Amino acid sequence: MHIYEERLSVPRSWWALVALGGVGLGLGAIPFGVLAAAITAAVGIAVAAAIVHAHGRVRILVTPGSLVVGGRTIPIEALGATEILDEREAFEWRTVRANPYALLLLRSYVPTALRIELRNSYGGAPYIYLSTRQPMNLAAVLAFSRS
Repeated sequence: MHIYEERLSVPRSWWALVALGGVGLGLGAIPFGVLAAAITAAVGIAVAAAIVHAHGRVRILVTPGSLVVGGRTIPIEALGATEILDEREAFEWRTVRANPYALLLLRSYVPTALRIELRNSYGGAPYIYLSTRQPMNLAAVLAFSRS
């Protein structure tokens, strides 16, 4: 049972870039024949689509008793204070203020984020940085699940 679920899917414009990249590869293969160009375009589109799909498949889940980020499960008891980050603050926490030991779920196309302190440096990390489109909702759900 999921209390909260968010999928960080890629923007639609990325899929247009996948198609354009495949067409570009196909055009580059035209000197080898039309069939080679068509095969190259199809393979290029398939490979790029698989990469983009995998990148946008990451989910944030809150279940009773745990926060699941990507493939990592963190117990709710290990979570401390949360901080909602706007675009400017999120940029600072991903760059100049970033801790190399922190757990980071970065998505450049998601401008807002949530920073969650970890109690007793869970797993050696001082905090979790989560790119999220709904930081206020996620913070509220985490506060609710702690109580």
